[in-house]
Amino acid sequence: MTDGVHDNDPRFVKYYLDASLTDRAFERAAGIKAAVLRMRAGLGDETRNLLVADIGCNAGTQSRCWLEAGHRVRGVDISRELVEAARSRNAVFGERAEFTVASALDLPWEDETFDVCLLPELLEHVDDWQKCLQEATRVLKPGGSLFLSTTNVLCPKQQEYALPLYSWYPKRLKQYWVRRALSDAPEVANFATYPAVHWFSPHQLASFLRSLGVMAYDRFDVMDSANRSVLTRVALAAIRKCPPLRFAGHVLTPSTIIFGRKLS
Repeated sequence: MTDGVHDNDPRFVKYYLDASLTDRAFERAAGIKAAVLRMRAGLGDETRNLLVADIGCNAGTQSRCWLEAGHRVRGVDISRELVEAARSRNAVFGERAEFTVASALDLPWEDETFDVCLLPELLEHVDDWQKCLQEATRVLKPGGSLFLSTTNVLCPKQQEYALPLYSWYPKRLKQYWVRRALSDAPEVANFATYPAVHWFSPHQLASFLRSLGVMAYDRFDVMDSANRSVLTRVALAAIRKCPPLRFAGHVLTPSTIIFGRKLS
């Protein structure tokens, strides 16, 4: 992904337009919202009438989930077609919903504007992922919440490329397949205009966010133990207390999830 604004391969656009309307997409969006609000409540932060930045908003499914709950959303994406879909699908919410064609590397908002910044499945596609996180942190209020999900270099299972064990490929082999996906084999990356180019570990992202003044929590901190079986609650408690078990848990999960809170 570059810092420009682009039209995408029609197959890519169709793939995401269709995928954004599935039950799985709405369930995932609801899960992210619930996790962010649960973490905010636990940290003593406001959970009502929030201003939310949906960075890489796609066709607006995540935005709609927040809008339906009474929050305000400002979404950006570099795909004109997906932004148009987000606007159309969320027009019913009027001025509470606003979508703009823009780059995640140059957000069109002032400093310390948002209560929540969402970056679902975005960082892996951005050439300068550090600048992307710097921009998200810039527009976040002190005490604001950041949620991101992205690739996990520790786990061999992934969905970005139709290739076995791709997460564990050496860097040069990954670069080879990125070039192939952009030239003669787009199907291996679901015809993405910007295939995934970065693979992260939770520790790597948490460390970088701390350098930006953001306290980071990983997926096991974010997971809700309520309404879980006794065995699941015991396992989660053990993972949270034992670093080797936490590391093993990350190896077994195909994505990296981070919740961050910007310090005052």
